[in-house]
Amino acid sequence: MNDRRRNLFVLLLVAGLLVASLAVIATKPTRLGLDLKGGVSLIYQAKPTKQSAVTGDAIDRSLDIMRKRVDQIGVAEPSLQRSGADQIDVSLPDVKNADEAAQQVGTTAQMWFYDWEGSVLGPNCKTAPQNLAVTGGQSAGIASIPPAMSLFDAVTRGAKCPRTDTGQESSGDKFYLVDKERKRVLAGPDESERDLQKEAINKKVAFDATKVVKVPQGVVLIRAEQDDPKAKPPPAWYVLKDQPILGGTDIKNPEQGNDSGPGESGAPNVTFDFTGKGPKVWEKFTRTLAQRGQEAALTLGDANSQQHFAITLDNELISVPKIDWHQYPNGLGGDSGSRISGGFTIDSAQRLANLLKTGALPIRLELISASQVSATLGKQALDQGLIAGVAGFIIVALFLLLFYRVLGVIAVGALVVYAIFFYALIKLVPITMTLPGIAGLILTIGVAADANIVIFERVKEELRGGRSIPAAIATGYKRGLSAIVDANVVTFMVAFILFLLATAGVKGFAFTLGVGTLVSFFTAVLLTQAVLGAMGRSRLIHSPAALGVGKHRERRKFDYMGASKWFFSMSGVILLVGALAIGGKGLNFGIDFESGTRVKTELNRSTNENAVRDAIAPSGFADAEVQRISGQGAGQNAFQISTSTLTQNQRDNIQQDLTEKFGVKSFDYDTIGPTFGQTVAKSAVIAIIASLLVISLYIALRFEWKYAVPVLIALMHDLLITAGVYSLLGREVTTSTVAALLTILGYSLYDTIIVFDRVRENVPRMPRAAFTQIVNRSMSEVLTRSLATSFCTALPIAALLFFGGDTLKDFAFALLVGVVSGTYSSIFIASPVLSHWKERESVYMRRRRRIAEENDGVVPAYAVAVGGAPVDVAPSDKQRGARRVTQPEDPAQGVSKAEFDAMVRDLHVDAPPTATVERDPTADLAPEDLVLKDDKPKGPKPKRPRNKRHGRSR
Repeated sequence: MNDRRRNLFVLLLVAGLLVASLAVIATKPTRLGLDLKGGVSLIYQAKPTKQSAVTGDAIDRSLDIMRKRVDQIGVAEPSLQRSGADQIDVSLPDVKNADEAAQQVGTTAQMWFYDWEGSVLGPNCKTAPQNLAVTGGQSAGIASIPPAMSLFDAVTRGAKCPRTDTGQESSGDKFYLVDKERKRVLAGPDESERDLQKEAINKKVAFDATKVVKVPQGVVLIRAEQDDPKAKPPPAWYVLKDQPILGGTDIKNPEQGNDSGPGESGAPNVTFDFTGKGPKVWEKFTRTLAQRGQEAALTLGDANSQQHFAITLDNELISVPKIDWHQYPNGLGGDSGSRISGGFTIDSAQRLANLLKTGALPIRLELISASQVSATLGKQALDQGLIAGVAGFIIVALFLLLFYRVLGVIAVGALVVYAIFFYALIKLVPITMTLPGIAGLILTIGVAADANIVIFERVKEELRGGRSIPAAIATGYKRGLSAIVDANVVTFMVAFILFLLATAGVKGFAFTLGVGTLVSFFTAVLLTQAVLGAMGRSRLIHSPAALGVGKHRERRKFDYMGASKWFFSMSGVILLVGALAIGGKGLNFGIDFESGTRVKTELNRSTNENAVRDAIAPSGFADAEVQRISGQGAGQNAFQISTSTLTQNQRDNIQQDLTEKFGVKSFDYDTIGPTFGQTVAKSAVIAIIASLLVISLYIALRFEWKYAVPVLIALMHDLLITAGVYSLLGREVTTSTVAALLTILGYSLYDTIIVFDRVRENVPRMPRAAFTQIVNRSMSEVLTRSLATSFCTALPIAALLFFGGDTLKDFAFALLVGVVSGTYSSIFIASPVLSHWKERESVYMRRRRRIAEENDGVVPAYAVAVGGAPVDVAPSDKQRGARRVTQPEDPAQGVSKAEFDAMVRDLHVDAPPTATVERDPTADLAPEDLVLKDDKPKGPKPKRPRNKRHGRSR
């Protein structure tokens, strides 16, 4: 396929894809994430139970059960997925109460039925069915009755009891960390002492092995029954013998109903049937209770003779019903099922019925992160993201138009096609768009523009070298492609690593960045090449000036390598200041790493930070950090309140205090537990190390291993400078900052690859030059290109910084610092380091000694011969592969000598004799002259048989 047909094929393919993309955009909806739509985000960490360890199968079964529970809530387009090895990420759009959602979705729902009087343990760890001081009598299970005790007393009593192993226990050993002097439980329960130690560290509690108390298997601590369903759980506990009669797997068909019998109140209840052996076990169990009640009437009197059974859900009492032995002397038949009554509202009864319908989770889920975003805040974030995207596109387009003229028009057209393709992919896959995802989309605009800049600058360079416009375009794309491929591959690899290891919010950024990099390569390289190829004879590009090529000016010959000591010194000072700042002030880690709760609220009445702090002080938050939120979409009276991790009741107290004092218009929050913060920090470190290793390996394979070390030094230089700036300014480090740091790795490498690619190209062109001279020439050739790509990358980042919301601004700030530092390091750090290292190789040491001898002991910054002629020579064209030369590369110039020689070689005939040209003895050797020639006299040259394709052999 010749070039004209290939260009036509690409253009037709793009036209077809454009039509299909527009159809997708018109017919498919856009899926918005929680931060743009509003809703609840929950992240759980799996914990083992006696019934199941944390395995992939257990997590998958838990996900299936959780999806059924979400369906019962009626959430549209929920998202439930695994995150890492032992975490589950739940996103519930349009849900307004995160706490209710967590109770419905993540509750383990392990239900057990106990014989109350036969299970409650007294001070001597024995049951006493007829001792009202142990059982509570007719007030069994109530928190306010003296048999109920504090958690510390319950742990102390349970630890004295013997361990049992009958096979019927619902749980194993439990470990607690206690303070015996203050009679408080500091941490627990946990399945092992090691897990208890981790919990203590997470809670910032000093761990002392002497304070560890073990409640053995066979004993279970149950929280007392809650009188008011809307009140917080009571701090009262009972100690029970862990021998349940029935479990949640023994019941079926749970439904929310009402107490509708004669003389009953009509209060909500939950009815259910039994499965399998359940009816017989139930009937036998209730008969035992009835008979024991008859016996108790003889000693305790009729009023205290009723016996009870306890129903627990996740170690909390739901109900303690009694068996009336007068009405049911032989117990209750199990064929008609049973019911759970007492203390229910319609909502709580329905919630319990739904939990029983879906069944218990095989593992315990610990909520480690919860966030709630209102629809109003989500809409504001979406508007800010769209404005930043449009602004970024416009300023990049203006830059391309002003700098490259006709080429810029083509590049802007390619950007428009890229935006259409990408938006269609977002709708077709579909990709859930989040705020970090919008940031990734905006940044890929810079990626696409950078690819055009690399090629366009190479085209302009070829034009200045004397090539015609068609030949310059063809050569520019051919020689600029390797740098673009290298840079895009590195960006894609960093995005892939970030997607694998990052948290859910940053995954959206990584995904859009990776997909956008692939799409931009197609539009920025293949499409623009096809358009320019089709326009090769057009009047629009008939002159170099139309392509932004001005008059040829002598390139400035600055001695970059000679000034490297100044560059190193300046970087050393900057790094020293940053290190002192980090060592003195440290980094301001946000709740993503440190754990805690961040509340964002907009108040109805005007106030200030001190008044807000005073308003929440009565609830125990006088030391909370209160900041006013300003900027677009923040409202007139918006504040951010940062505290340690808050419970639901504590958040409710803060909201109530603010409502009473100022009135609350919106109330959103993020809660990060210590476990999740550690996970984020660990993932960030692994992601950075993995990115550095992958980048080093790729550079070593594409260039050579000595090129990888300067790259690593430059990348670490950029990361340290960014961290130092954050420390100096006291800016908060969040997961968005980590994503920005990883993105900096890719963008910093972009400029480095451009320089190194030209160095690699110039090495064979300058066979007699010192390596410092090669690097100096290479840097002078690509300096404009590097600065242009960095400036174009910084333009959409600036749009994020000025027009984005708080999240996008934090992200853009880190990126902007990294891009500036990356531009500096790629030119003034990586290249000098490479030069100093390569100069130690024997071949370059010999060249340096020879050049110094020829120049009175001085090595010039740029390579020149003794006679004044330039020493760099054009390398001979590489032998083409299977493709034969059938037409000139530039028809307007005719067949070049190299093309004629190639056609001669293809025909297998002797080349015509050439005239001998007297060589200047001071000029450098051409590459072909480096081969030692045989001085032996040549004999008569044998005739070569002609190729059979062109005639018969002689």
